[in-house]
Amino acid sequence: MAGQRRQPRSRPETLARRRDILDAAVETFGSKGFAAGTLQDIADQVGMTHAGILHHFGSKDQLLIEVLQHRDDTDVADLEGQHIPDGMPLFRHLVRTAFVNAHRAGIVQAYAVLSAESVTDDHPGRPFFEKRYRTLRAEVAHAFEVVCAERGVTEPATVGLASASILAVMDGLQVQWLLDPDAVDLARASEFAIEAIVSAVLAPQPSPLEEPAPSAQG
Repeated sequence: MAGQRRQPRSRPETLARRRDILDAAVETFGSKGFAAGTLQDIADQVGMTHAGILHHFGSKDQLLIEVLQHRDDTDVADLEGQHIPDGMPLFRHLVRTAFVNAHRAGIVQAYAVLSAESVTDDHPGRPFFEKRYRTLRAEVAHAFEVVCAERGVTEPATVGLASASILAVMDGLQVQWLLDPDAVDLARASEFAIEAIVSAVLAPQPSPLEEPAPSAQG
């Protein structure tokens, strides 16, 4: 019949195409950064045009935000309710995440590069990372509160410091691992650090870094 309209793509096909673009964007932003990685670089990887990428995501800034959200969604995809757990299960989840990350260098690299870039002025990912760290610090702090209550431990003043430190150690180890994967065991080092910080909050010990008291002079 003349004048038949072209059938629109099915939703599964569209979702698969968007996923291909996100995967290509992860690789591009991870290797070149957001500023240097272009939409044309991404389009070339998936056999599309620059305009085709814009059709699916509207703008480069929007694509970046969806790449970052895609990364976070991947972390909780297998969890009940697709949400980070609470209490001690949260700390176990962070350890498991480190073990998973040791097998997905591409997405870890993209996250490391983009999070570092986001501290610069007017970076479109800055609001995302500000909110992400603020949310994660609060969730880790609440997990400490839950564990302390379960164990009858008076919540120490170090919870805020510990919450920021766990996130910093995990992200810092990722950078070391990306630079020299043979020298740094990302999974085990992350596990060690998380266990040490949790133990320091729940069962604090005298600091081995304290200077010894001066001896009395006879």
